[in-house]
Amino acid sequence: MKKLILVTNDDGYLAPGVRRLIEWLEPFGEVIAVCPDGPRSAQSMALTVSTAMRITRVDDYKRDGSVLYKCNGTPVDCVKLAMHTVLPRIPDLVVSGINHGSNAAVNVLYSGTMGAVFEGTVFGIPSVGFSLTSHSMDADFLPCRPFIESIVKKVIEKGLPEGVCLNVNIPKDCIPSGMRVVRAARGKWSDEYQEYTDPFGNPFYWLCGRFINEEPEAVDTDEYCLAHGIVSIVPEVVDRTHSDVDAISSLLSL
Repeated sequence: MKKLILVTNDDGYLAPGVRRLIEWLEPFGEVIAVCPDGPRSAQSMALTVSTAMRITRVDDYKRDGSVLYKCNGTPVDCVKLAMHTVLPRIPDLVVSGINHGSNAAVNVLYSGTMGAVFEGTVFGIPSVGFSLTSHSMDADFLPCRPFIESIVKKVIEKGLPEGVCLNVNIPKDCIPSGMRVVRAARGKWSDEYQEYTDPFGNPFYWLCGRFINEEPEAVDTDEYCLAHGIVSIVPEVVDRTHSDVDAISSLLSL
């Protein structure tokens, strides 16, 4: 039986990145893609709880070996709804992307791309997220292909440890010199907001912060790799429990 691969993203079903991803995954098995009907960036693992959910096949999407559906929910909704509706069985692999923009470092916490990957991991399915560090809809995704194919091939063959998924980021405007398994860089967003005034004289605000890398010289981080033309692979976990429970218990005098 052919492998079954579920593809999703957070940029929406029309995004060039997901179209390339579907195409490149077809040699690995049967591809069913369920994507948001529009952009859903920075949705993390959000669920839709107060709106009726709808999933619709995109009839004008014609490819051999793959089908595409759109959903009015979040990336996590796409994964969950796919499991309950259009998938004939639990998939062998969940792949999210190719995201238009980086999901390195702390961005993984906000990412809708990686939210879908975490949801696949919750289901016990090997899951991988791919991102290119360019927000342009005209970005060149072709340099991503050999790295995506290599990682997908190995994950299909060997699987991933229970509760672990992969966050893969690919540097833009270059042919990457290789790839490394590294940790996420420590950093934060400045969270700056630009103030504007609407036609009625009321102020409103637009997020325009910048990411601050707190360890730019640390060679074992994703941000360092991307700055030096290297694909970064960060193993992520769903379980966010602190590893030293006893230390926290002692701190709280329990």
